[in-house]
Amino acid sequence: MIKYGLPVVAALILVFAIFSIAKTRPVHATVAPPSPPPGAAFSQDVGAVGLVEASSENIGISVPVPGLVTQVYVKAGDRVAKGQKLFSMDDRDLRAELALRRSSLALAQGTLDKLLHSPRPEEIPPAEALVNEAGQLYQDAEIQLKLIESVRDKRAIRDEDLLRRRIAVKTAGARLEEAKDKLTLLKAGAWQPDIEIARAQVVEAQSRIERVEADLARTVVAAPIAGEILQCKVRAGEYAPAGPLAQPLILMGATDQLNVRADVDEQDAWRVKAGSAALASVRGETSHRYRLRFVRFEPYVIPKKNLTGDSTERVDTRVLQVIFALEKNAPVYAGQQMDVFIDARNAGGR
Repeated sequence: MIKYGLPVVAALILVFAIFSIAKTRPVHATVAPPSPPPGAAFSQDVGAVGLVEASSENIGISVPVPGLVTQVYVKAGDRVAKGQKLFSMDDRDLRAELALRRSSLALAQGTLDKLLHSPRPEEIPPAEALVNEAGQLYQDAEIQLKLIESVRDKRAIRDEDLLRRRIAVKTAGARLEEAKDKLTLLKAGAWQPDIEIARAQVVEAQSRIERVEADLARTVVAAPIAGEILQCKVRAGEYAPAGPLAQPLILMGATDQLNVRADVDEQDAWRVKAGSAALASVRGETSHRYRLRFVRFEPYVIPKKNLTGDSTERVDTRVLQVIFALEKNAPVYAGQQMDVFIDARNAGGR
Protein backbone atom coordinates (compact mmCIF):
# COMPACT_ATOMS: atom_id res chain seq x y z
CA MET A 1 0.00 0.00 0.00
CA ILE A 2 2.76 2.42 0.86
CA LYS A 3 4.70 1.57 -2.30
CA TYR A 4 1.75 2.00 -4.76
CA GLY A 5 -0.86 4.00 -2.76
CA LEU A 6 0.93 7.32 -2.51
CA PRO A 7 1.74 7.55 -6.24
CA VAL A 8 -1.88 6.71 -7.10
CA VAL A 9 -3.23 9.42 -4.73
CA ALA A 10 -0.77 11.95 -6.15
CA ALA A 11 -1.85 11.10 -9.70
CA LEU A 12 -5.52 11.55 -8.79
CA ILE A 13 -4.81 14.94 -7.20
CA LEU A 14 -2.91 16.02 -10.31
CA VAL A 15 -5.80 14.99 -12.58
CA PHE A 16 -8.27 16.84 -10.34
CA ALA A 17 -6.13 19.99 -10.36
CA ILE A 18 -5.83 19.95 -14.15
CA PHE A 19 -9.56 19.47 -14.50
CA SER A 20 -10.34 22.31 -12.07
CA ILE A 21 -7.97 24.72 -13.81
CA ALA A 22 -9.51 23.90 -17.17
CA LYS A 23 -13.03 24.49 -15.86
CA THR A 24 -12.29 27.77 -14.06
CA ARG A 25 -10.26 29.31 -16.88
CA PRO A 26 -12.10 32.49 -18.13
CA VAL A 27 -13.55 32.36 -21.61
CA HIS A 28 -12.91 35.52 -23.63
CA ALA A 29 -15.95 35.70 -25.87
CA THR A 30 -16.38 38.44 -28.42
CA VAL A 31 -19.56 40.37 -27.53
CA ALA A 32 -21.02 43.12 -29.68
CA PRO A 33 -21.71 46.43 -27.89
CA PRO A 34 -25.38 47.10 -26.99
CA SER A 35 -25.37 50.08 -29.34
CA PRO A 36 -22.88 51.15 -31.97
CA PRO A 37 -20.59 54.03 -30.99
CA PRO A 38 -21.33 57.43 -32.51
CA GLY A 39 -19.62 58.09 -35.80
CA ALA A 40 -18.56 61.24 -37.60
CA ALA A 41 -21.41 63.34 -39.01
CA PHE A 42 -19.36 65.59 -41.31
CA SER A 43 -16.22 65.16 -43.33
CA GLN A 44 -14.52 67.46 -40.82
CA ASP A 45 -16.17 67.84 -37.49
CA VAL A 46 -15.53 68.54 -33.83
CA GLY A 47 -16.94 66.15 -31.29
CA ALA A 48 -18.31 67.40 -28.00
CA VAL A 49 -20.35 66.23 -25.08
CA GLY A 50 -23.63 68.09 -24.73
CA LEU A 51 -26.08 68.46 -21.90
CA VAL A 52 -29.73 69.22 -22.55
CA GLU A 53 -31.05 72.21 -20.64
CA ALA A 54 -33.93 74.67 -20.70
CA SER A 55 -33.70 77.59 -23.08
CA SER A 56 -33.79 79.90 -20.06
CA GLU A 57 -31.00 77.80 -18.52
CA ASN A 58 -31.86 75.73 -15.47
CA ILE A 59 -32.95 77.95 -12.58
CA GLY A 60 -32.25 76.70 -9.07
CA ILE A 61 -34.87 78.19 -6.75
CA SER A 62 -33.67 79.20 -3.30
CA VAL A 63 -35.03 81.37 -0.49
CA PRO A 64 -33.88 84.85 0.65
CA VAL A 65 -34.40 83.99 4.32
CA PRO A 66 -34.29 80.57 6.01
CA GLY A 67 -37.44 79.12 7.48
CA LEU A 68 -39.75 76.16 7.97
CA VAL A 69 -41.65 75.14 4.84
CA THR A 70 -45.37 74.96 5.57
CA GLN A 71 -46.84 74.23 2.16
CA VAL A 72 -45.65 73.19 -1.31
CA TYR A 73 -47.92 74.05 -4.23
CA VAL A 74 -46.14 72.31 -7.14
CA LYS A 75 -44.55 69.01 -8.06
CA ALA A 76 -42.08 67.86 -10.70
CA GLY A 77 -43.54 68.11 -14.19
CA ASP A 78 -45.97 70.93 -13.42
CA ARG A 79 -46.06 73.93 -15.70
CA VAL A 80 -46.23 77.24 -13.88
CA ALA A 81 -46.85 80.84 -14.84
CA LYS A 82 -44.62 83.74 -13.88
CA GLY A 83 -45.37 84.79 -10.31
CA GLN A 84 -47.20 81.56 -9.42
CA LYS A 85 -46.60 80.37 -5.85
CA LEU A 86 -44.17 77.47 -5.51
CA PHE A 87 -44.00 77.04 -1.74
CA SER A 88 -44.46 79.07 1.42
CA MET A 89 -42.71 79.23 4.78
CA ASP A 90 -43.83 79.78 8.36
CA ASP A 91 -44.92 83.41 8.82
CA ARG A 92 -46.73 83.40 12.16
CA ASP A 93 -44.20 85.65 13.90
CA LEU A 94 -44.30 88.16 11.05
CA ARG A 95 -48.10 88.27 11.04
CA ALA A 96 -48.11 88.95 14.78
CA GLU A 97 -45.59 91.75 14.28
CA LEU A 98 -47.69 93.13 11.41
CA ALA A 99 -50.73 93.38 13.68
CA LEU A 100 -48.61 95.26 16.24
CA ARG A 101 -47.29 97.65 13.59
CA ARG A 102 -50.81 98.35 12.35
CA SER A 103 -51.99 99.22 15.84
CA SER A 104 -49.01 101.61 16.17
CA LEU A 105 -50.02 103.23 12.88
CA ALA A 106 -53.60 103.64 14.09
CA LEU A 107 -52.33 105.30 17.28
CA ALA A 108 -50.06 107.69 15.36
CA GLN A 109 -52.83 108.50 12.89
CA GLY A 110 -55.22 109.22 15.76
CA THR A 111 -52.73 111.61 17.34
CA LEU A 112 -52.32 113.44 14.03
CA ASP A 113 -56.08 113.68 13.47
CA LYS A 114 -56.50 115.08 16.95
CA LEU A 115 -53.97 117.82 16.25
CA LEU A 116 -55.45 118.63 12.84
CA HIS A 117 -58.99 118.93 14.18
CA SER A 118 -58.19 120.88 17.34
CA PRO A 119 -59.75 122.70 18.99
CA ARG A 120 -63.00 120.83 19.40
CA PRO A 121 -66.06 123.15 19.14
CA GLU A 122 -67.18 122.23 22.63
CA GLU A 123 -63.82 123.32 24.11
CA ILE A 124 -64.36 127.02 23.25
CA PRO A 125 -67.30 127.90 25.56
CA PRO A 126 -65.57 126.72 28.77
CA ALA A 127 -62.49 128.75 27.88
CA GLU A 128 -64.58 131.83 27.16
CA ALA A 129 -66.38 131.36 30.48
CA LEU A 130 -63.02 131.34 32.28
CA VAL A 131 -62.15 134.63 30.56
CA ASN A 132 -65.43 136.18 31.70
CA GLU A 133 -64.89 134.89 35.23
CA ALA A 134 -61.38 136.35 35.33
CA GLY A 135 -62.76 139.62 34.03
CA GLN A 136 -65.38 139.79 36.74
CA LEU A 137 -62.79 139.07 39.41
CA TYR A 138 -60.60 141.83 38.01
CA GLN A 139 -63.47 144.31 38.11
CA ASP A 140 -64.29 143.29 41.69
CA ALA A 141 -60.67 143.84 42.73
CA GLU A 142 -60.68 147.29 41.10
CA ILE A 143 -63.88 148.24 42.93
CA GLN A 144 -62.44 147.15 46.25
CA LEU A 145 -59.30 149.22 45.56
CA LYS A 146 -61.31 152.30 44.59
CA LEU A 147 -63.44 152.03 47.72
CA ILE A 148 -60.44 151.93 50.02
CA GLU A 149 -58.71 154.72 48.08
CA SER A 150 -61.84 156.92 48.33
CA VAL A 151 -61.65 157.14 52.10
CA ARG A 152 -60.65 160.73 52.91
CA ASP A 153 -59.26 160.10 56.33
CA LYS A 154 -56.24 157.95 55.66
CA ARG A 155 -55.95 157.20 59.33
CA ALA A 156 -59.11 155.06 59.07
CA ILE A 157 -57.32 152.46 56.85
CA ARG A 158 -54.14 150.62 57.26
CA ASP A 159 -51.37 150.82 54.69
CA GLU A 160 -51.26 147.06 54.72
CA ASP A 161 -54.91 146.82 53.55
CA LEU A 162 -54.32 149.36 50.80
CA LEU A 163 -51.25 147.46 49.58
CA ARG A 164 -53.16 144.19 49.57
CA ARG A 165 -55.98 145.70 47.50
CA ARG A 166 -53.49 146.97 44.93
CA ILE A 167 -51.79 143.55 44.76
CA ALA A 168 -55.20 141.88 44.37
CA VAL A 169 -55.95 144.10 41.37
CA LYS A 170 -52.67 143.19 39.71
CA THR A 171 -53.24 139.48 40.45
CA ALA A 172 -56.75 139.58 38.98
CA GLY A 173 -55.42 141.41 35.91
CA ALA A 174 -52.73 138.79 35.40
CA ARG A 175 -55.28 135.97 35.68
CA LEU A 176 -57.47 137.74 33.16
CA GLU A 177 -54.60 138.01 30.69
CA GLU A 178 -53.73 134.34 31.27
CA ALA A 179 -57.31 133.29 30.53
CA LYS A 180 -57.35 135.40 27.37
CA ASP A 181 -54.04 133.94 26.18
CA LYS A 182 -55.28 130.40 26.78
CA LEU A 183 -58.41 131.14 24.78
CA THR A 184 -56.35 132.59 21.93
CA LEU A 185 -54.01 129.57 21.99
CA LEU A 186 -56.97 127.21 21.98
CA LYS A 187 -58.59 128.93 19.00
CA ALA A 188 -55.26 128.93 17.11
CA GLY A 189 -55.27 125.12 17.05
CA ALA A 190 -52.28 122.77 17.17
CA TRP A 191 -48.74 124.07 16.81
CA GLN A 192 -47.39 123.41 13.32
CA PRO A 193 -44.16 121.71 14.51
CA ASP A 194 -46.30 119.33 16.60
CA ILE A 195 -48.33 118.51 13.49
CA GLU A 196 -45.17 117.85 11.48
CA ILE A 197 -43.83 115.56 14.20
CA ALA A 198 -47.12 113.66 14.27
CA ARG A 199 -47.03 113.32 10.49
CA ALA A 200 -43.47 111.98 10.64
CA GLN A 201 -44.57 109.43 13.23
CA VAL A 202 -47.38 108.30 10.89
CA VAL A 203 -44.91 107.93 8.00
CA GLU A 204 -42.52 105.97 10.21
CA ALA A 205 -45.31 103.65 11.36
CA GLN A 206 -46.37 103.10 7.74
CA SER A 207 -42.78 102.33 6.75
CA ARG A 208 -42.54 99.75 9.52
CA ILE A 209 -45.69 98.09 8.19
CA GLU A 210 -44.29 98.04 4.66
CA ARG A 211 -41.10 96.46 5.93
CA VAL A 212 -42.99 93.66 7.69
CA GLU A 213 -45.18 93.18 4.60
CA ALA A 214 -42.02 92.86 2.50
CA ASP A 215 -40.69 90.22 4.90
CA LEU A 216 -44.04 88.43 4.65
CA ALA A 217 -43.86 88.48 0.86
CA ARG A 218 -40.41 86.87 1.06
CA THR A 219 -41.88 83.87 2.87
CA VAL A 220 -43.82 82.97 -0.28
CA VAL A 221 -41.50 81.82 -3.09
CA ALA A 222 -42.91 82.42 -6.56
CA ALA A 223 -41.81 81.35 -10.04
CA PRO A 224 -39.45 83.94 -11.59
CA ILE A 225 -40.50 82.93 -15.12
CA ALA A 226 -43.10 80.81 -16.85
CA GLY A 227 -41.78 77.30 -17.29
CA GLU A 228 -41.74 73.71 -16.08
CA ILE A 229 -40.78 72.28 -12.70
CA LEU A 230 -37.87 69.94 -13.43
CA GLN A 231 -37.16 68.89 -9.83
CA CYS A 232 -38.87 69.46 -6.51
CA LYS A 233 -36.63 68.65 -3.54
CA VAL A 234 -38.58 70.47 -0.82
CA ARG A 235 -41.37 69.08 1.33
CA ALA A 236 -43.73 70.58 3.89
CA GLY A 237 -42.19 70.41 7.34
CA GLU A 238 -38.61 70.63 6.11
CA TYR A 239 -36.26 73.51 6.97
CA ALA A 240 -35.27 75.56 3.93
CA PRO A 241 -31.77 77.11 4.26
CA ALA A 242 -30.95 80.36 2.52
CA GLY A 243 -28.11 81.01 0.09
CA PRO A 244 -26.60 78.88 -2.70
CA LEU A 245 -27.25 75.17 -2.25
CA ALA A 246 -25.56 72.10 -3.71
CA GLN A 247 -29.04 70.73 -4.36
CA PRO A 248 -31.59 73.47 -5.20
CA LEU A 249 -34.95 73.30 -3.49
CA ILE A 250 -36.72 73.51 -6.84
CA LEU A 251 -35.19 73.32 -10.31
CA MET A 252 -37.18 74.86 -13.14
CA GLY A 253 -36.79 76.33 -16.59
CA ALA A 254 -38.52 77.24 -19.84
CA THR A 255 -38.74 73.89 -21.64
CA ASP A 256 -40.86 74.92 -24.61
CA GLN A 257 -37.51 75.15 -26.35
CA LEU A 258 -34.65 72.94 -25.20
CA ASN A 259 -31.01 73.82 -25.74
CA VAL A 260 -27.87 71.71 -25.78
CA ARG A 261 -24.80 73.04 -23.99
CA ALA A 262 -21.84 71.48 -25.77
CA ASP A 263 -18.37 71.38 -24.19
CA VAL A 264 -15.70 71.81 -26.87
CA ASP A 265 -12.14 71.07 -25.74
CA GLU A 266 -9.94 74.12 -25.82
CA GLN A 267 -7.58 72.60 -28.39
CA ASP A 268 -10.53 72.33 -30.82
CA ALA A 269 -12.19 75.62 -29.94
CA TRP A 270 -10.52 77.48 -32.81
CA ARG A 271 -12.16 75.08 -35.28
CA VAL A 272 -15.69 76.08 -34.26
CA LYS A 273 -17.18 79.23 -35.71
CA ALA A 274 -20.43 81.08 -35.10
CA GLY A 275 -23.34 79.67 -37.05
CA SER A 276 -21.78 76.23 -37.52
CA ALA A 277 -24.14 73.39 -38.30
CA ALA A 278 -24.32 70.59 -35.77
CA LEU A 279 -25.93 67.21 -35.22
CA ALA A 280 -26.53 65.43 -31.95
CA SER A 281 -27.59 61.97 -30.86
CA VAL A 282 -28.78 60.71 -27.52
CA ARG A 283 -26.36 58.59 -25.53
CA GLY A 284 -27.11 54.95 -26.35
CA GLU A 285 -29.24 55.79 -29.40
CA THR A 286 -27.02 56.62 -32.37
CA SER A 287 -29.45 55.63 -35.09
CA HIS A 288 -31.21 58.99 -35.01
CA ARG A 289 -29.53 62.38 -35.06
CA TYR A 290 -31.15 65.72 -34.34
CA ARG A 291 -30.26 68.93 -36.11
CA LEU A 292 -29.01 71.72 -33.89
CA ARG A 293 -29.20 75.46 -34.49
CA PHE A 294 -26.35 77.65 -33.28
CA VAL A 295 -27.43 80.13 -30.59
CA ARG A 296 -24.31 81.61 -29.02
CA PHE A 297 -20.92 81.07 -27.45
CA GLU A 298 -20.32 81.34 -23.73
CA PRO A 299 -17.43 83.86 -23.92
CA TYR A 300 -15.53 82.50 -20.93
CA VAL A 301 -13.60 79.23 -21.27
CA ILE A 302 -14.20 77.19 -18.14
CA PRO A 303 -12.67 74.07 -16.57
CA LYS A 304 -14.26 70.88 -17.81
CA LYS A 305 -15.93 68.65 -15.26
CA ASN A 306 -17.51 65.24 -15.51
CA LEU A 307 -21.19 65.65 -16.12
CA THR A 308 -22.49 64.23 -12.85
CA GLY A 309 -23.39 67.48 -11.15
CA ASP A 310 -20.69 67.20 -8.48
CA SER A 311 -18.78 70.45 -8.10
CA THR A 312 -15.75 68.75 -6.52
CA GLU A 313 -14.79 66.49 -9.43
CA ARG A 314 -11.32 66.66 -10.95
CA VAL A 315 -10.70 68.96 -13.88
CA ASP A 316 -8.98 67.46 -16.89
CA THR A 317 -9.03 70.35 -19.38
CA ARG A 318 -10.77 73.61 -20.21
CA VAL A 319 -13.71 73.85 -22.56
CA LEU A 320 -15.52 76.40 -24.67
CA GLN A 321 -19.26 76.07 -24.16
CA VAL A 322 -21.40 76.41 -27.26
CA ILE A 323 -25.17 76.72 -26.98
CA PHE A 324 -27.33 75.08 -29.65
CA ALA A 325 -31.11 75.01 -29.97
CA LEU A 326 -32.61 71.54 -30.24
CA GLU A 327 -35.38 70.57 -32.62
CA LYS A 328 -38.89 71.23 -31.39
CA ASN A 329 -40.64 68.25 -29.77
CA ALA A 330 -37.45 66.18 -29.74
CA PRO A 331 -38.00 63.18 -27.41
CA VAL A 332 -35.25 64.15 -24.96
CA TYR A 333 -35.28 65.43 -21.40
CA ALA A 334 -33.52 68.25 -19.63
CA GLY A 335 -30.34 66.96 -18.04
CA GLN A 336 -29.83 64.22 -20.66
CA GLN A 337 -26.40 63.80 -22.27
CA MET A 338 -25.94 63.93 -26.03
CA ASP A 339 -23.05 63.34 -28.42
CA VAL A 340 -22.62 66.51 -30.48
CA PHE A 341 -20.82 66.79 -33.83
CA ILE A 342 -20.08 70.31 -35.05
CA ASP A 343 -19.25 71.01 -38.67
CA ALA A 344 -15.65 72.22 -38.75
CA ARG A 345 -15.31 72.76 -42.49
CA ASN A 346 -13.96 76.23 -43.28
CA ALA A 347 -12.93 76.47 -39.66
CA GLY A 348 -11.86 79.92 -38.68
CA GLY A 349 -12.90 80.44 -35.11
CA ARG A 350 -15.41 82.95 -33.93
